[in-house]
Amino acid sequence: MKTDPRHGPLVPLLLALTVVTGLVDAVSYLALGHVFVANMTGNVVFLGFAVAGAPGLSAPASLTALAAFLLGALAGGRLCEVLPGHRGRLLVVSVAAQSVLVAGGILLAALAGHTADPVRHPLVGLLAFAMGLQNAVVRHLRVPDLTTTVLTMTITGLAADRSGARRLASAGWMFVGALIGALLVLHADVPVALAAALALLVGVAVVTHRASAPRPEAPAWTAPVPAPPTATPPTATPPTAAPPAPGGGS
Repeated sequence: MKTDPRHGPLVPLLLALTVVTGLVDAVSYLALGHVFVANMTGNVVFLGFAVAGAPGLSAPASLTALAAFLLGALAGGRLCEVLPGHRGRLLVVSVAAQSVLVAGGILLAALAGHTADPVRHPLVGLLAFAMGLQNAVVRHLRVPDLTTTVLTMTITGLAADRSGARRLASAGWMFVGALIGALLVLHADVPVALAAALALLVGVAVVTHRASAPRPEAPAWTAPVPAPPTATPPTATPPTAAPPAPGGGS
């Protein structure tokens, strides 16, 4: 995968956040009642299954994840408005906030467990809020093919365009995160799996802070990427009247 000077270290940093996505979704699905905290498509489908009465699924858990993710995305969008001009600073602040939320989840799971609904739902809410925040900020960073949470279009582009090392890396690193998360949940405990996600988040924050420091000016990759222009529908041209035929008067 070639280095992209437009985005500097953002590509490997966002791949690290993709690993975090796999980790936390492994925790939520395997230990918090078959719910996702990052993959909202899955939660909408699970909600439909739960309403239909499918066993092993919880409509309140899916609704909690969806609501918390929306609130996190709302907070992330507001953060992008407050810090619009420096992508490095934006990523540091958002990942630091995620780290606090995940650390809160670790404390909650360690002190109160994670199986009872009074603890499980707040834990789902903390993690889903963190992932909604991440999703909104990554969307604002505009690094092509790196959403860190959604792979459907990434895999579609990989197959349809028959190219995209970044797309392949995104899918591969999410698999790695899910694998590590599942192993830690099954063979260790939920706080251990969340601690691995926290360690990655802290690492991303530290590396981003150092890489985006001014020397003496901010690196070029920290500048915001303009949003792509929106296509405007063509305006209809009114038909022109045909000129009168010569000598056509009465």
